Amino acid sequence: MTARPSALLDDLDTALLAMAPIRRRILAALVEPASAAGLAEQLDMPRQKIGHHLRALETAGLVRLAGERKKRGFTERLFVAAGQYVLDPALLQSPPAPDAVEAQDRHAADHLISTASAMVRDVARMRQAAEAEGARLLTLTVEADVSFATPADFDAFTEEVAEAVAALARKYSAASGRRYRLTAAAHPAVAKAALTRN
Repeated sequence: MTARPSALLDDLDTALLAMAPIRRRILAALVEPASAAGLAEQLDMPRQKIGHHLRALETAGLVRLAGERKKRGFTERLFVAAGQYVLDPALLQSPPAPDAVEAQDRHAADHLISTASAMVRDVARMRQAAEAEGARLLTLTVEADVSFATPADFDAFTEEVAEAVAALARKYSAASGRRYRLTAAAHPAVAKAALTRN
């Protein structure tokens, strides 16, 4: 199976192009490399219509050429879709107010959303670059569920986490080497019943 890199949708026109129903069907069908003729048969659509959409998807970088093959005297181009599409959350957000950015209230939900959005965008871009170089992007994800009996417990936990992160940052602060961004975040857990419904 052809390797399928990820793709970051950080342009509104490209995102809208990818979300069009017909093009979503084409992208879903391109899990394995296929030609326009093969897609036309698989999706029961005219070959010319598939070709039109494939050209648009290729121009936008949403599919890529996976190879060519000879068939009945013709050369067919084979396309494959990305393995995963990541929508840049910034496309759906209003720019934050300058004073809000400066304040960086660590208890503000808006700041958490903004930080998480930037993380999604930055990691997706770096993963694309690493895939293009045939390299692996080294990341770390740590998750845990905690419970607080009182708001005071939450405040105390917040201070302990902040102190622990600051201490680790001081310990691992080499003058040279690859810099990493560590983000510690906490939010109310989604109820299990809600997860089951979804």
